[in-house]
Order: sequence, then structure tokens, then C-alpha cells
Amino acid sequence: MIPELGHFALITALVLSLIGAVAPHVGIHRGDSRLMALAEPIAYGQFLMIATAFGALTYAYLISDFSVMNVAANSHTAKPLLYKISGVWGNHEGSLMLWALILSLFAAAVALRGKKLPLRFRSRVLGVQSALLVGFLLFIVLTSNPFLRLDPAPFEGDGLNPLLQDPGLAFHPPMLYLGYVGLSIAFSFAVAALIEGEVTPLWARWVRPWTLAAWIFLTGGIALGSWWAYYELGWGGWWFWDPVENASFMPWLAATALLHSSIVVEKRDALKSWTILLAIVAFSFSLLGTFLVRSGVLTSVHAFAVDPKRGVFILAFLALTIGGSLALYAWRAPRLSPSGMFGMVSRESALVLNNILLATFAAVVLVGTLYPLVLEAVNGTQITVGPPFFEYAAVVLMSPLIVALGFGPLLAWKRGRISKAAQILLPAVIVALVVFWLTIWTSAGGIFMTGVGIGLAFWLIASVLLEIAERTKLFRRPSQFFQNAKRVPRATWGMSLAHMGLGIILLGITASEAWTNEALVLMKEGDTQKVGRYSFTLKSVEPIAGPNYTAVRAQFLVKERNQDIARLYPEDRVYSDPPMNTTEAGIHSLARGDLYAVIGEYAGGDAWSVRLYFKPLLSGLWLGAGFMVLGGLVSLSDRRQRIGAPSGRKKQRHISRKPRKTEGSA
Repeated sequence: MIPELGHFALITALVLSLIGAVAPHVGIHRGDSRLMALAEPIAYGQFLMIATAFGALTYAYLISDFSVMNVAANSHTAKPLLYKISGVWGNHEGSLMLWALILSLFAAAVALRGKKLPLRFRSRVLGVQSALLVGFLLFIVLTSNPFLRLDPAPFEGDGLNPLLQDPGLAFHPPMLYLGYVGLSIAFSFAVAALIEGEVTPLWARWVRPWTLAAWIFLTGGIALGSWWAYYELGWGGWWFWDPVENASFMPWLAATALLHSSIVVEKRDALKSWTILLAIVAFSFSLLGTFLVRSGVLTSVHAFAVDPKRGVFILAFLALTIGGSLALYAWRAPRLSPSGMFGMVSRESALVLNNILLATFAAVVLVGTLYPLVLEAVNGTQITVGPPFFEYAAVVLMSPLIVALGFGPLLAWKRGRISKAAQILLPAVIVALVVFWLTIWTSAGGIFMTGVGIGLAFWLIASVLLEIAERTKLFRRPSQFFQNAKRVPRATWGMSLAHMGLGIILLGITASEAWTNEALVLMKEGDTQKVGRYSFTLKSVEPIAGPNYTAVRAQFLVKERNQDIARLYPEDRVYSDPPMNTTEAGIHSLARGDLYAVIGEYAGGDAWSVRLYFKPLLSGLWLGAGFMVLGGLVSLSDRRQRIGAPSGRKKQRHISRKPRKTEGSA
């Protein structure tokens, strides 16, 4: 009965979405404020109905109702409770339900928090959001119904993919989807502005906090996924430029560019067309990720194994959404003429350079991701675009971006002086050069690009510290540091934290890629293997039993100069439902790097296949990501960035040109 209730709620949500996609636009056309105001309760109703459907599916998982086909295919009575819950979205149908739930959640949030928006514009935004929801709900109802029944019901389910039975993967998809789907609000704001034919600085102020919230979730989701790959897959890496990994990275690049571009719109009423295009492209990349994961064109640890015929529906939805919005952009963009001007040397110009480099890198990643798929579809030729291609592009395009990030915050708006910024940043230049030459000098054979990477990381970190010192007058009036620090806007502190995080990430990536020590050996109990300056001794290998798996667990004692440093406990697990082997790496993080051990297959003669690593400074990757997320949260907490719009006379500078009677708040 509960699954049928969930199915009914899903159909009701679809009907509400169809009404919500049409009624507000009709109301605007007729000048009927009642129809426009209808968008708000419809948004609440959509969320309530989809939340009910999602709750019904979750309940079916919790009680192991194997009469529901989706539960039988993706759950098992022996699964721990956490993975029964995460199993709801660990499959094609359930993940689409999560998409729809978050899409409706953001629509309801706009209805709740956007009351200061003009009624006309708010109803446009909610109408576009409802139209997106129609597409996803139709896909679920017509091709991916999660409430289909089995008769007779099996006694036991097939279980969840063991790779997904991990705390990191339990929380990674919801966080990533909050980022993906959160960008739909920026898309809806952009399409609504194009329909209205006007983009103002106030529009940028409205759209920026929504984009920032999505960017925070997307950053956290990507970091959580890379951490899972690092300790779960057992190959010691954290990113492989997999097409589905790229599908999450591309919207992150576009959203980062959008955040910076919207600042120029707000401050100088410039870059309007470009900012609108970025909002469309960022969400289009999110939809592209949906297609890659669910169309059947990829075989990936991230992809859902589904019927490729479903890809036709997704492709049609992509063509309609992306093609329609770009066609609207081509029609309306010429009307979005900028009114603000700024000099070649200014903070605006630095933000433009930032946008160019980020957009170019996103385009390169897009080509590298899609080219093999297109080539195979056209003539059957199979090729692989590997990590060297993407890494080379990253070095070429991101190096000047890192340099620009040091100068940009110190340049004045409209017209700045590069000499003044250079004078402030001279210590950072000296630090970067010293670190560069020390790296070259101390590295065997001289590693030029490693020196460049380490030097750029120290440049960015030092430039952020100098920028903070300049804003707080630390060197001129040290006794007033705390008073001056309180006057610095939270958004500025958030920017500094995010830039600092990027510098820490660059340091961690460069050091680990250049100086990782690795040993792939056969070891018996009591054997010792040297890895860099550390000695790994295999103390024992013993069988253990988990809640729904069996495993062998190794114990390694790690020493440095005869001093005990850590004990590592890697596991090799065997799941029965479904049958699969997985690895759990043993990791111990030190200030200078990670000790990493993996136990592999039994090789006979009491020997085991073992993989051992020392990865210098790799924890900086996740520490830096934490700084970036924290920076986003601090910036979002700034009262000037709060979701909504300012009250008072400024709100009269609205987007609409229609009579005032249709523009009041509901």
C-alpha cells in the first residue's frame, strides 16, 4: 500500500509541475497577479508530493519489501541500516527520485526565501523550475518507475553494489546532487531574465547566493568522491579523469566562473551576456553528467548499468533544455548591452581573465571527455584520452590563473595600478622563487615542473596572507589588527579562505605526484619492506567476518628509524550478495604525508600480494577542499549575500518593465 501511495504522490507531483510550468507564464501574459502568485503554492506542493514519494521508497528499503522490484534489485536483509538507506539513491531509479526531490526543494526554497523578488520575476523563475521538473518526472514515470511490483516477491534481494557500501559513498551522491541540481536555480534565473529581456546588477545579487550554495555542495561532493576513490579502490589514486568524474568537474569550473562573473555584473553592470551564458552552460554540464551516467554509453565504476534505450529520452530532454535555452539566448542576448566600463588593469579585468581560463579549461575537458564517445559512435573506432592530456591542459591553463589570483584581490575596481599590487606582493614573489629553486636543487635530476607547481602553491598561499595583512593594516597598525579584521566583509574572508584552499590543494597534488614512494611486493608474516624512509612490517593476516561480508585483515607495523609510527589494518573483503571483492586501504596521515597499505590476493607459500605507499602531503588535497567549502560558507553568511533580495528603495530597480500592480510581493 505504501509504494502505491508513493506512486500516486509522484503522479500528483507531475500534474502540479505541468500546471506550474504553464500558469505563471499565462498570468504574466494576461497581467493576472493571481495566476502569477499560484507559482508559490505549487512549488510547495511539488516538494511535499515528491518528498512523500521519496519517503515511501525509503520505507520500502527499511522494511526490505522485496515485492518492490527496485528494492529487490538493490537491497538485502543483511545490509547495515546506513546502506539500506543509501541504497535508495544507489541505483538508477532512486537517484532520479533524489534529483527530482532536490529540484523541488530548491524551487520551494526560492518560493520561501525569494519573497522580496518582484512577483512577476519570481513566478517566471518558478515556472522554469517547474518545466525542468516536468522533464525529470516524465522520465521517472514513463521509463524508470521505482514502485513497480514483483509477483511473487523473492525471499531475498540481490543486494547493493559492494563498492557503494561505504560511508563516503552514502553521503557523496546527495551532496553532489545538491550541487548539480542547485545550479538549476541559476539556470532558471537566467532563462527568466532572457524572457524578460533585461539583466540588472540586482539580478546578479539575487542569483549569486544560489550559485554559491550549489558551488559549496559541488565542491564538497567532488572532494568526498575523491577521498572514497583514494581509500576504497586500492590503487592509491584519487582522480583518474574518468568521464563521469569529468562530468562533475565541468559544472564546477563553470559555476566557479559564474560566481566571479556575477560580481562584475553587480559592481559594474558589465559581462551580462557572458554571465547569462555561464548560468546556462553550468546547468547544461550537470544535465550532461546525467546523460553520461544513465544512457549506457559508459562503463564506469560511477555509471548505472541501465538499458541504453533510456538514453534516447535523456538525449531528447537535453536537446530540448539546452537547445531551447541557447536559442533563447541567441535571440535575446543582443539586448543585454553593458553600461559599465572598466580599465585594462582593474579587478574586473582580473575576473575576466579568470573567466576565460576557467571556461577554456572546461571546454578542453569537454572535448577530451566526449571525443572518444563521438568517434566510437561515428565509425566504431575506440580510443582513450588519458590523464596526460588533461594534466597538460591543467598546467597550461591553471598556472596563469594561479598567478592572477594573487594580483586580482589587490587591484582596485574600475581602474587599478599593477605596480602597487606588485609592491605588496613582492615578498610572495621572493618566497615562490626561493621555493622553486630549493625544489630544483634538492630533487634528484632536477624536476622543473615540480618546482613550478610548488612555487605557484607557495605564491598563492603567501599572496593570500599578504592580502589579508593589507586589508587589516597588520604591518602598519598591528595593535588594531582585530578591530580592522572585524571590518573586513565576510565575503572577503570567504574569498581569501577559498583561494588559500586552492593553494593547499595545489601543494598536495604536486608533492604527492612528484615524490610518492611505492612498493608492490609479496610478503610473509614477519617480512619488512622499506618504502622511502619508512619500514613496513607485516605482523599478521587473519580472517574476519563483517555484517554482510567476509574478509582478511592484515596488520602492518610502520617504523621510522626504529621508532613505531603507526599500525595499519587494510582489508580484502568478499561480498556474497552480489558477489564481489573490494579493498579497504589502511591509511595513517602524518604531517608530512600518508602511509598507505593494501592487502591483495594470497600468492601461495604463506605469501600475500601487498601494495605499500608513502604519499607526501596528499592530505592537503582534502584539507584545501575543506578550506574552500569553509570559505563558501563564510561568504554565504555575509548579510549582503543572503539568499533573497534587499528590501527598501533598491528593490524598485526590478527586472520587469510591466505595471507596478503585477510586481508586488505575494
